[in-house]
Amino acid sequence: MFVDRAKITIKSGKGGDGAVTFRHDPFVPDGGPDGGDGGKGGDIIFLADENLRTLMDFKYKRKYEAEPGQNGMKKKRFGKSGEDLVIKVPVGTMVFDEESGKLMMDMISHGDSFVAAKGGRGGRGNAKFATPTRQAPNFGEAGGFAKERTVILEMKLIADVGLVGFPNVGKSTLLSMATSARPKIANYHFTTIDPNLGVVQMYDNSFVMADIAGIIEGAHEGAGLGHYFLKHIERTKVLVHVVDVSGSEGRNPREDFDKILDELGKYNSRLLHKPQIIAANKIDVLGCVDEEDLEICDEYIEFKEYVESKGYEVYPMSAPAGFGVETVLKRAYEMLEDIKSNPAEEDEEYEYFDFEKDDYDPDYKKVFVDYDEEEDVYTIYGKQLEKIFNSTNFNDYGSKRYLFRYIESSGAYDMLKELGIEDGDIISLFGTEFEYYDEDYNYEYD
Repeated sequence: MFVDRAKITIKSGKGGDGAVTFRHDPFVPDGGPDGGDGGKGGDIIFLADENLRTLMDFKYKRKYEAEPGQNGMKKKRFGKSGEDLVIKVPVGTMVFDEESGKLMMDMISHGDSFVAAKGGRGGRGNAKFATPTRQAPNFGEAGGFAKERTVILEMKLIADVGLVGFPNVGKSTLLSMATSARPKIANYHFTTIDPNLGVVQMYDNSFVMADIAGIIEGAHEGAGLGHYFLKHIERTKVLVHVVDVSGSEGRNPREDFDKILDELGKYNSRLLHKPQIIAANKIDVLGCVDEEDLEICDEYIEFKEYVESKGYEVYPMSAPAGFGVETVLKRAYEMLEDIKSNPAEEDEEYEYFDFEKDDYDPDYKKVFVDYDEEEDVYTIYGKQLEKIFNSTNFNDYGSKRYLFRYIESSGAYDMLKELGIEDGDIISLFGTEFEYYDEDYNYEYD
């Protein structure tokens, strides 16, 4: 099964906490603090791998977590950093941040990689907080927070040449004749339900050709499998538009030609600016398989004149018989070489995720206050406050005093008064409850 879209949750590793320990070695008087720092949490890294062809793995596993950092240890030993988690995706995968909808990375080449979620920084041990006036700090620093986000993985095939056209016009047959690919081929609509890739050997070079499954009228709005097919055309450099010139399906070749162009343009107008050649397939059904026959083949001549009037090149072809196939492939190869010599600048299509802004949280130092009327509880919260709270040793007066001074300097007490707090009311601080007393901001915790 070809899976080209997935939604997963990723979470980096939390930083290890700094240790709070003291030396108690024999014959070492006045052993000071010796708590080591915690290790850094593991990162979540995406890596493009050319050996993968689908996002199938992400259909069954939806959550990925990196290893947390180890806590610090005594004797100033650092905790071990958490292992990074490398998530391999197929080349051609685009990674989007679900919350913002912005593109984090377009993985277009083998080996492309990026850090999608950084691990938390390791906390400092109490040895780092020793000063001449505070020689026995009884607290350490909590490790940095893990980062969790939901990302959308969307895969678009990377092919040099894309085969487009209505169902059952001979695209799969052309791919099988031109490459070693063996797509399923039969005489009914939608034989191809997944895109197929093959490598075309040309001279001393090669290019990748993709059979994009049949497009129908209304595909740009999702009819049939609409966007599922059309999005795979966006990365191709050259389009080979295969048309059943014989009308064997009861359709008019000229109308087929116009309808496919219309669908491409409505989905993405940039597709109409890609180099495109028209392969007039099933020419053998009209009894025209050599130059002399083509000169008197009215159906082909009418179709050719109509398409050329639109500015496109037309080549007669019978894919099963091999007639005209080499000519079409050579022309596609020439167009590719011309593009390599004169690369066109691609329009910016996506808004990119700002990693620098993501690392900087303007609300990190802010403290917020809420009141739950039903529970009759006031809540104080904030990211930096949570880290300080996690670092607080409530058995140590200095550590506890630092926490409440931070709350005071943040303006939380004034916000509580505005909400109508009174002596004896309960304040919740990350699951721990305290009684509020206005006088000297004195708290007694349960």
